[in-house]
Amino acid sequence: MKLTTIPLLAVLIAGIPAAVSAGDQPNVIMILVDDMGYSDVGCYGGEIDTPNLNQLAANGLRFTQFYNTARCWPTRAALMTGFYAQQVNRDAIPGLGGGGRGKRQVWARLLPDYLKPYGYRCYHSGKWHLDGKCLDGGFDRSFNMRNQGNFFTNKGNFIDDIPVAPGEDESEYYATDATAEHAIDCLKEHQREYSNKPFFHYIAFIAPHFPLHARPEDIAKYKDRYLDGWDEMRKARFQRQLAMGIHNTSLSKLEKNVGPPYHFPDALEKLGAGEVNRPLPWDTLTEEQKQFQATKMAIHAAMVDRVDQQIGRILDQLTQMKALDNTLIMFASDNGASAEIMVRHGGHDQSASPGSAPTYLCLGPGFSSACNTPFRRHKTWVHEGGCATPLIVSWPDGIRNKGAIRTTPGHVIDILPTILEATGIEKPTEWDGNPIPEAPGKSLLPAFNRNIEIKRDFLWWMHDGHRAVRVGDWKLVAAKNDSWELYNLKHDRAEQVNLALQNPKKRDQLKSIWESQLESMSQLVRDSRESK
Repeated sequence: MKLTTIPLLAVLIAGIPAAVSAGDQPNVIMILVDDMGYSDVGCYGGEIDTPNLNQLAANGLRFTQFYNTARCWPTRAALMTGFYAQQVNRDAIPGLGGGGRGKRQVWARLLPDYLKPYGYRCYHSGKWHLDGKCLDGGFDRSFNMRNQGNFFTNKGNFIDDIPVAPGEDESEYYATDATAEHAIDCLKEHQREYSNKPFFHYIAFIAPHFPLHARPEDIAKYKDRYLDGWDEMRKARFQRQLAMGIHNTSLSKLEKNVGPPYHFPDALEKLGAGEVNRPLPWDTLTEEQKQFQATKMAIHAAMVDRVDQQIGRILDQLTQMKALDNTLIMFASDNGASAEIMVRHGGHDQSASPGSAPTYLCLGPGFSSACNTPFRRHKTWVHEGGCATPLIVSWPDGIRNKGAIRTTPGHVIDILPTILEATGIEKPTEWDGNPIPEAPGKSLLPAFNRNIEIKRDFLWWMHDGHRAVRVGDWKLVAAKNDSWELYNLKHDRAEQVNLALQNPKKRDQLKSIWESQLESMSQLVRDSRESK
């Protein structure tokens, strides 16, 4: 099949790298982590050691206003299809169903289906959380991390959609390492057998999602580092963000009455007297509570650190293959840090070493607030703390002004069109005789070499009763069962000054846009079901 070409003159005029021309298509790696906060990475203000991600940013770009959907499975659907999850049955619409068990329409194809006709080999390593099987989604190889309750066993996972047989000795097994091992194995095979073809690799680490499980040596590195508490951690991270030029905003106030999104009172009893389900002032906690909370944060940091270590190994493999320069790498999180507190998958042994397999710990709202610095709220909410994510982009052959910051708003629906434009591939207008509706995602490629704003009408959110819309610098947002709040994000990314009563005209304008988009999505879903 003939590849789409882009004339060099047009490429130069648009500021898009000439590397997207046919015959020189880039490799693409999309790295997604789970439940990582906006400020956890060092180059976004964090104190966690992330030298490899920091280096990717130094050689590439940091987007400061990039968004996910505030939850794992809708983010993955939006990322891989270029549609809002509600449009493809992967998040609920009132009265129409959909959600984590929803099935995409036949036209809602995943990215590999668009890449493979143009010669791309496609690999998947890590979490899936999409409907359908991985290989049916267009991947040539897959390691599906279906076991998300124990980082220390391979039991329950799938290789190429077939259940794995765990080894008798799993003493060296750790899920983050195993994800990277599979990714590296795919890259080595690609070098041996398919070096004449480009590749797309979707690497989806489960970490740092709960349960907080980490290797002892990684936990030891952060032991006692967080005993000063979440108040001091937030202040320190915020000051680093200001020094980096990431923000022009205030630091949000801790919401002392906002706890986990779902209440499990039995979990508090199982976890013991050290657990706290509100972000109370640190100096009001008991010594037992301070130690328990600081230990949880140390494990969370250890999990992020280990992800960075494994990303370093993947980068080393790309360097050995002489593929790093022409590989477009993007890194993001599927939602903000989590305030959840629960006990699943075999329970929690209070006598076991924290972070080991018999334990089941969650970060909770105190340190989740700090990980989401400078924003409000957490995973599931669509306030900035729940849906803002770092986006690091590296492409040595394709990005000129390295180390730059990009301020254009973006969303995971933009990943697919960005990759298609970077690879010079035109998305088809139909699939298997079914017209593909126009998708809302926009390519971010024009912003790679210039700090310009990608033009769009709005960005939109709805999850679990929480809802929001952003138009330019204005954001309308409401938590479940709460009234609409209005913020000007140009000066108030931390969502501290509610302008809804001051500016009812703007509030009502954005409310109308949110409602119109919901109806448009609902109609698309209804039409799709009627055309079956």
